[in-house]
Amino acid sequence: MSASGGTRAIVAALAANLAIAAAKFVAFLFSGSSSMLAESVHSLADSGNQGLLLLGGKKAKREATPQHPFGYGRERYIYAFLVSIVLFSVGGMFAIYEGYEKIKHPHEIEHWYWPVGVLVFAIIAEGFSFRTAIKESNHTRGKQSWKDFVRHAKAPELPVVLLEDLGALVGLVLALGGVGIALATGDGVWDGIGTLCIGILLIVIAIVLAVETKSLLLGEAAGIEAVRKIEAAIVDGDTVTGIIHMRTLHLGPEELLVAAKIAVEHDDTAAEVASAINAAESRIREAVPIARVIYLEPDIYNESEAVKGADPEATPGGPAPTAEH
Repeated sequence: MSASGGTRAIVAALAANLAIAAAKFVAFLFSGSSSMLAESVHSLADSGNQGLLLLGGKKAKREATPQHPFGYGRERYIYAFLVSIVLFSVGGMFAIYEGYEKIKHPHEIEHWYWPVGVLVFAIIAEGFSFRTAIKESNHTRGKQSWKDFVRHAKAPELPVVLLEDLGALVGLVLALGGVGIALATGDGVWDGIGTLCIGILLIVIAIVLAVETKSLLLGEAAGIEAVRKIEAAIVDGDTVTGIIHMRTLHLGPEELLVAAKIAVEHDDTAAEVASAINAAESRIREAVPIARVIYLEPDIYNESEAVKGADPEATPGGPAPTAEH
């Protein structure tokens, strides 16, 4: 995913949420609807979340330093994780509290046209934001299902905005349903039930985001397609005859570390091996441009070690594992 595509989706969501938050709060002041208050806080929290994503993207662009030699690309993961915490606490828990209070102490909704009108406006605005997120995601989603895209995307911004916008749209429908039933029955409890459902929805989305961004923070390998391209680029069939073992790690959404032990012929000179490594690095960067940090270690393929499996400590050319006592 290009960073510009994610930024466009974030800015669109930020503009929509700021306008919606203001409209919802005005509707709450005139109607007293707890769904409106929960939804206004939800939109305000979403606006803060988009601000966090933009801040993370800016901080991730900082140059590497001696203390952080691999740069700051993971800042984007950290701020995406913070978004999930804000969505859980400020959005979900607040809505559940408001829903509980409204169910416990229900009161009739006043000036019904305010919440209904604002909710219709908000659904339209969120729809435009969601459409932008879908459009930008489709540029890189390829043939993946939406579930796989959210689960396997290395850049967190679009999955976060997608889930936020989806949650916002469903939450608005729940709020509209709660307000509508409360108006039809004259029972304010339904407004509280709608608010409670919004809180549960936000917490579920926050947990999904937390799980996915935690995986990125821990460090994920390159995707299957990228790994295959790297493997094909390393081996030239001449000096580099095979890959003994390889590890990849995302240093950020658009920066990949590649470390591999490669098999070379036992009678190759040091100059030939060095030249082959340089050529392999160039081929890797051409095949997978985000492979920015590459370490290739030459070794001699050893058939007797090959049977020991894929453990880096027991791979062809690597040391035999030490016995445990």
